[in-house]
Amino acid sequence: MGVNRIGRGPIFADDGPRGERVVRRLRGVSLEALAFVLVTLLLPLLVPVALVTDLALWLVRRKPWMAIRLLAIGWLFLAIEMRALAGVAWIWLSAGGPLGRGSDRRRRGVYDLRIHWASLHLAGISKVLGLRYEVDGLELAGPAPVLIMIRHASIIDNLVPDSLIASEHGLGLRYVIKRELQMIPTIDIAGRWVPTNFVRRASGDTAAEVERLRQLAHDLGPDEGILIYPEGTRHTVAKLARAKEKIAASQPEVAPLADRLQNLLPPRLGGPLALLEEAAGVDVVFCAHVGFDGFEKVSDVWSGALVGQTIRVRFWRCPASEVPREPEAQVEWLYERWQELDDWIGGTRSGADPAASSAGASARAVSP
Repeated sequence: MGVNRIGRGPIFADDGPRGERVVRRLRGVSLEALAFVLVTLLLPLLVPVALVTDLALWLVRRKPWMAIRLLAIGWLFLAIEMRALAGVAWIWLSAGGPLGRGSDRRRRGVYDLRIHWASLHLAGISKVLGLRYEVDGLELAGPAPVLIMIRHASIIDNLVPDSLIASEHGLGLRYVIKRELQMIPTIDIAGRWVPTNFVRRASGDTAAEVERLRQLAHDLGPDEGILIYPEGTRHTVAKLARAKEKIAASQPEVAPLADRLQNLLPPRLGGPLALLEEAAGVDVVFCAHVGFDGFEKVSDVWSGALVGQTIRVRFWRCPASEVPREPEAQVEWLYERWQELDDWIGGTRSGADPAASSAGASARAVSP
């Protein structure tokens, strides 16, 4: 399903020096292309080495065969990136080259390409690792426009929004993402052609970052949504403990709400509250998932614990009429919704789904 009805939301220019941008992008594209060629040429050597490594580890520790799986994932990643970069070049040319900046044709092209790109990546990873998916309430993520708040737990779950939500409902998602993702050329280049807020997480000017983020809600089209990860980073037990300590010291009125969370980091309030205010009148969709947890780095995937996992995903939709307008009430409302996600995650891990009757949707298996 293609993205059709879009608004004229803001295109954020990269605020770095032009020379630095050009060098970064040329370096990123060159490194990916070189890596793809080298890995492809060396596959006849790398495959036997990976298989021997896996056999040895299986005989000694009964460890899942991960070397060959990671090799396959690595090659697929590079191959999909090469295809995506060709798509980026075609979008640029077909939309008028330098004259097409900000055009609807270029924006729709990027939205459609990103859905295809994320779907290919997640499908490849899922096939290699034998992942299965059970999704509740995907129909609740549409229709647009919507504000989507989703948990963040691994290096893989950032593919879920486009491969599941956007592909199902034909949505063009306006992302709030960390600036470090500029290291991936497709994101760095194409992400600048649609409304995308690359956040400086260590910025000393939080107010300016929030004001910039607000602009994502401007002129939101009927087939567009805004997506934000309220936690701001991937959840771990250690990060949760640190977050609670910081909130207790700086926001004592919020601390009792944060203390109840066991499976999610407390939402960072600046961005979500700004979007709730700026996108008043837009329904809010929440998304939680279980199964990706604990896989922050490639080394975590190497353990083999992700192989054969069932990934469970659930959506909740809150009508705009139920969202309070006062900031204090919004904080409490947001924490209440976040606690629902937290309870569902805990219940799902223990084998009982506490939200089964409240979401109004039945689980179904999906293939990314």
